[in-house]
Amino acid sequence: MKLLLRMVPLFLVSLLSFTGCAGGGDEGTPVTPEPISRRARLEALLGVLAADSMEGRMTGTRGSAMAADFLATELESYGLEPAFGDSFLQTVPLVRFRDPRGRERLGLAPEEEVSELEILEEVTDVNVGGVLWGTDPDKGGEVVVVSAHYDHVGKRPPRPGTPAEAEGDSIYNGADDDASGVVGVLEVARTMAEEGPGDRTVLFLLITGEEMGLLGTRWYIRNPVFPLDSTVANLNVEMLGRPGPEYGGTGLGWLTGFERSTLGPAFVSAGLGIKPDPFPDRGLFFASDNAGFAMEGIPAHTLSSSDLHEDYHTPDDEVDRIDFQSMTQVVETLISAVRILTDGEAPLWVEGGKPEPRGGGE
Repeated sequence: MKLLLRMVPLFLVSLLSFTGCAGGGDEGTPVTPEPISRRARLEALLGVLAADSMEGRMTGTRGSAMAADFLATELESYGLEPAFGDSFLQTVPLVRFRDPRGRERLGLAPEEEVSELEILEEVTDVNVGGVLWGTDPDKGGEVVVVSAHYDHVGKRPPRPGTPAEAEGDSIYNGADDDASGVVGVLEVARTMAEEGPGDRTVLFLLITGEEMGLLGTRWYIRNPVFPLDSTVANLNVEMLGRPGPEYGGTGLGWLTGFERSTLGPAFVSAGLGIKPDPFPDRGLFFASDNAGFAMEGIPAHTLSSSDLHEDYHTPDDEVDRIDFQSMTQVVETLISAVRILTDGEAPLWVEGGKPEPRGGGE
């Protein structure tokens, strides 16, 4: 895939490195830069990823390509190693097809379920990944996948009666879903690269095609960087920017499938602000990219702080709706959570918690 955004990270380098200058003002006196705060860095990154120029980041579009380039360049700037050979990009081959109801959809290519349908065109997108190698002689061969999906739903007419309709806004920016999760993962990667890796290896995986049926995750699982049997956990990140008032969620995260493994209780025992999924009837454990890893037998959960607000999947999911104070707190928690995964005991399914594999048998 052609890289399209080399100029954006250069802008961010200057924006994210300094908040101003300290030191003398005399000519020839060294000027000491002041580091930017975590909150300001999250605001700047999210402002780029959820900008109108990204055109809603729909899978297989120019906007998605721009976002992928931006993310790859960010991971490289943190000093991570490319996950896919000498590249931060994993090509995901797709086809656009017409389903039996006449709707245009995307699917993986080749794939049996689309092989007998009308194929309209071949499409390419990418997953983005960087690696931080573990340092422990024994645990270093074990892998933790920290993931979030960077795709959203593109451009389309707004829903009737929404502010976006009144403003003529047709770009679904997806600031909370899931630019906020992606930016959170970027901040974990930057922080761990700066402060030092953990015992286990971490793959930071930014995924395409979640909105189209977990396409990027399904492709990665078919073509993993590391053997799946050495992958001890997946912590997926979704929608960190809009805390849910009905469960007192400001600054708190919640974990889908909390009761299924030892991971959630380990976070709570460590004093992290993470609680069980407050919406158990919504089936959210199977609604995001963690589900693909879980179905392969890997303890995998999604961390969120949202209650699926009224702007979900509308053009009104904009950066100016994000609660950055709460988001910063949740990202701090996320960093600690990943440290627990890299340095602590590997999570295990509890009895009855492991989902049945495809096909229904063990």
